[in-house]
Amino acid sequence: MTALRLATWNVNSIRTRVDRVTDWLARAEVDVLAMQETKCTDAQFPTLPFHQLGYEVAHVGANQWNGVAIASRVGLDDVEIGFPGQPAWGKADADPAVEARALGATCGGVRVWSLYVPNGRTLADPHYAYKLDWLAALRDTAAGWLRDDPSAPIALAGDWNIAPQDDDVWSMEFFEGATHVSEPERKAFQAITDAQFLDVVRPFTPGPGVYTYWDYTQLRFPKKQGMRIDFILGSPALATRVTHAEIVREERKGKSPSDHAPVLVDIRRD
Repeated sequence: MTALRLATWNVNSIRTRVDRVTDWLARAEVDVLAMQETKCTDAQFPTLPFHQLGYEVAHVGANQWNGVAIASRVGLDDVEIGFPGQPAWGKADADPAVEARALGATCGGVRVWSLYVPNGRTLADPHYAYKLDWLAALRDTAAGWLRDDPSAPIALAGDWNIAPQDDDVWSMEFFEGATHVSEPERKAFQAITDAQFLDVVRPFTPGPGVYTYWDYTQLRFPKKQGMRIDFILGSPALATRVTHAEIVREERKGKSPSDHAPVLVDIRRD
């Protein structure tokens, strides 16, 4: 095997879309898939269809919200739930909890993180401040990984809920005053790329009009009114080994699709 194929996909309920996901895994010959918004508990995750295709699965989920998973056919070692310093979420009068939004594992020699960044909801919502805190904590922790080992091949893969550039949304006018495009969110994303985690997909998929997400409402997909919010950010040691990347737009079509498309990269094996 000359390359490792890594993909990320917000599946928007794995129990609803397990057949679509496993069918695509087989057709696309994906080695490692990071999944977000599985929307189920660990006990409810449909592991068997993945096992039948030769994939090991790690998953963390507590209820019908959030949930992240990694499926790998090239090994699944050193599984880690949450990253050090990951903020908790909850009302002040309740017990805040660290949500099921981050899962790490070593797969085929690459440290893969499946990440589901908080949405933010509105600029005035407490969830927005939580989102910025979450991203700042991720940046600090990820920078620490590289300080400890500058040669580590690390992939931060997932649904970032940020459109870093104006071309990453179909209409900046439509999103004026909304989350996903605000300056603080974009600066938070930039801080992670400044920490040497590079967007390894964009060079192969230049915009404008190249999206990974289309809302189910208002015929957004056929109207090509989407957002680019799903990314794979690679450490320097990983970024130099990426030979191909694509956004698999075709998987947004058909019966009962997720509202996100898979994003994949091929990584040269050293």
